[in-house]
Amino acid sequence: MSDAERRYETLFPGDPAPWFRAACIGQAGSYSFDTAAGRFVVLCFYGDAADPLARRALTAARAQGALFARLGVNLFGVSVSAADAADAALAPTLGQRHFHDVDGAISRAYGVAPQDGALDLAVLHRSWLVLDPRLRVVARFALGEAGDAATLALVRSLPSLSAHGAEAQVPVLTVPGVFEPEFCARLIDYHQATGGSDSSILTEGATVSDHGFKSRRDRQITDKTLLAQTQTRIVRRVTPEIRHAFQFNATRMERLIVAAYDAADGGRFGPHRDNTVAAAAHRRFAVSINLNDDFEGGGIVFPEYSQRAFRPSLGGALIFSCALMHAVMPMTRGRRYACLPFVYDDAAAALRRGG
Repeated sequence: MSDAERRYETLFPGDPAPWFRAACIGQAGSYSFDTAAGRFVVLCFYGDAADPLARRALTAARAQGALFARLGVNLFGVSVSAADAADAALAPTLGQRHFHDVDGAISRAYGVAPQDGALDLAVLHRSWLVLDPRLRVVARFALGEAGDAATLALVRSLPSLSAHGAEAQVPVLTVPGVFEPEFCARLIDYHQATGGSDSSILTEGATVSDHGFKSRRDRQITDKTLLAQTQTRIVRRVTPEIRHAFQFNATRMERLIVAAYDAADGGRFGPHRDNTVAAAAHRRFAVSINLNDDFEGGGIVFPEYSQRAFRPSLGGALIFSCALMHAVMPMTRGRRYACLPFVYDDAAAALRRGG
């Protein structure tokens, strides 16, 4: 079969890059590629690290490691060679990983390997892809002396992360006055009565604790009167705004908690999405309602779009899709209290039940 007869996917500049989960060489478990969002990404589809073309490309990339780190660029190599699994030079380093794509799923999704047939180097369209922080294709270059140089030249021309997206429109909604100051104070008192408990990280099939990634203390609202009053305010003041702005009819609510991010404990929550594990796939919109304003730090950022930090006013809400990557920046002074429910609809409720 000639190269012209083989079918390859085609990605053009501006197209979203396919997300995937795959094993990394020299690392246990798997890596979810969507978590690379928020930084520029360079993908190197070299096929087999022992091949001369691949060696030249990887050598060129490693020589620019300091540049990649300074600009906030992640480098991911993609190998289809079984032998590469034992190559210590492909073990993860800061900002660099290599995916072990022995079944060719990643290479096929990116148009490097044909949709059918073997993964011989002769049929691979080995190439570099540069992606923006939203994981959209910026450019593609063929592996080789000219393509290697063009890729590195493009990397050198990329804006800093602080400059990228400075004028971007972040798709979030702010709603002031969801809770009255007096009601905010009641919820803070409710949390302070027990101090809350350590908030874990929800992963597939388990919850884990990592205070370097997430440091927060939560108290579930179980008092029936306080719970009803909280729900009523959200139903009357938040769900109409979601219908108006997003044409989404939120009919269900979950996880009514009061949370505290404390500067003394390194309060923060690293970049994440709220709907990527099966137990959370039904979540549609997150609602973050600030209960106080006497703190510093703790702003909410959406690194796929910009480095701008959002901080709702006292009693105000920030509403956003659970699919958006977001992070709570480290606290620098005081303690931030917030009410953090999720809302969804009847169709998502059926998904949650497994129906």
